Amino acid sequence: MMPSLCRDCLTLFEEGARCPACGRPRIVRHAELADLSIAHMDCDAFYASVEKRDNPALADKPVIIGGGTRGVVSTACYIARIRGVRSAMPMFQALKLCPDAVVIRPRMAAYAEVSRAIRAMMLELTPAVEPLSLDEAFLDLGGTARLHGAPPAVLLAGLVRRMKAELGVTGSIGLSHNKFLAKVASDLDKPQGFAVIGRAETLEFLRDRPVRLIWGVGAVAAGDLEAAGIRTFADLWRWDRAALETRFGSMGGRLWHLGRGEDARGVSPDAAIKSISNETTFNADIAEPDLLDGHLWRLALQVADRAKARGLAGRVVVLKLKRPDFSQVTRRVTLGAPTQLADRIHRTAADLLGRVGAGPWRLIGVGLSDLTAAGPEAGGDLLDPDAGRREKAERAADAIRARFGDGAIIKGRGLR
Repeated sequence: MMPSLCRDCLTLFEEGARCPACGRPRIVRHAELADLSIAHMDCDAFYASVEKRDNPALADKPVIIGGGTRGVVSTACYIARIRGVRSAMPMFQALKLCPDAVVIRPRMAAYAEVSRAIRAMMLELTPAVEPLSLDEAFLDLGGTARLHGAPPAVLLAGLVRRMKAELGVTGSIGLSHNKFLAKVASDLDKPQGFAVIGRAETLEFLRDRPVRLIWGVGAVAAGDLEAAGIRTFADLWRWDRAALETRFGSMGGRLWHLGRGEDARGVSPDAAIKSISNETTFNADIAEPDLLDGHLWRLALQVADRAKARGLAGRVVVLKLKRPDFSQVTRRVTLGAPTQLADRIHRTAADLLGRVGAGPWRLIGVGLSDLTAAGPEAGGDLLDPDAGRREKAERAADAIRARFGDGAIIKGRGLR
C-alpha cells in the first residue's frame, strides 16, 4: 500500500488513481510521505503571477518582467517560458523569441506585500522558516504533526492551496529529508508541483543526474568538473573525499557530501541576507546627469522597498557602473548608521556617482550591504537638518503606495 494525499481536499488515503473523497486526480503518493519534514516552497513565476492577478486581462498573454532592450529578464510567465524565455536572458533575445510579450517593469513593493503574506502563512505552520528570497523559503515541519493534527505533507499542500485561494499566486513544493534534496525536488514538477525525494531512493535518484544540480556548481565549476571526468553524480562517487579536496580545494568536501545526498545544514530562521541590490542596463549609453539621477532614484527606491519588506537596514551603500566597453566601476561608502531609506541611499549613491566622473554608462546599479535589523533612523545630522522631515515624508509615501499602488505617488526625479 502506498500512502497518498489529495492536494485538492487534503485527504490521506491508501492507493487509488483518484481521491476517494472528492474524486479528483491531483494526487501525490510516496512510501515516505508521512515521514519527511524538510521542505522547499518556490512560488511559480512569482512576479508575473502577481501582475496577472492584479490585471486579469494579462491572464492568457505572455508576460515578461524586466525592461529595456538591453536589460535582462527578471522573470517570465510560463506562456513566455514555453517560447524559450528564461530569467537573466537579455531582453532583446527574449523579445525575439516572444515578440508579442507584454513587458512590465518590476513593482517590488507589490511583490514584497504578497511575500509578507506568504511568510505569515508559513509561520502559522512552523517557526522554522528560512527565506531565500521574496518567493522561496525552506521550512522544517519536524514535530508539527501533533500541534496541527496532520503530517507535514498535508500542511504543505494546504499552504499552497491557501496561497492560491487568498493571494492568487501558486507555488511548488519539494519535500525530502534535507535542504539540498528539498530544493532539488521543488523544481521537478513545476508549476503547481509537489515532488518528494525519500531517504531510500536518494542515491538511485541522483545517480545519472548532472552535477549541476549541486548548489554553487555553475558554468565555470561545471567545466572544471567535466575536465576531471565528472558529469554525473555517479562520476562523482568514483572519487574519494581526499582526492576531491586535493583537486577542488574547500569545495571538494562539499561535493563529496552533497554528491551522496548528504546535507547536515538545518533550516535557519536567522540566516543572514548579505546584501540587497538592483541594477538596470540602458537601451542606449547614458551620460546626461539628470537621466542618470532619475535611474539612480528608481534603483534606490527598489532597494529601499526590499529592505523595508525584510525589516533590514544597511550601513554600506554600493554604486555599480559599467562602461560601453563592459569594464566595471564599483564604489562604496560606509554610513555612520544603518539606513533603509530611499532618500539616504539615493543621496549617498548620487555623491559616489559625482566622484566617479562623466560617463557614458551602459549599466548602473545600487546596493545596500552590512545589513542588520532595522531600528529608528539616526537623526540629528547637523549637516542635514532636513533629514528628519524627508524621512517622515518617505514613510507617508510608503503608506500611500502600499494602499493605492506604486504609481499613486511619484517623485519628480523618478519621471526622468
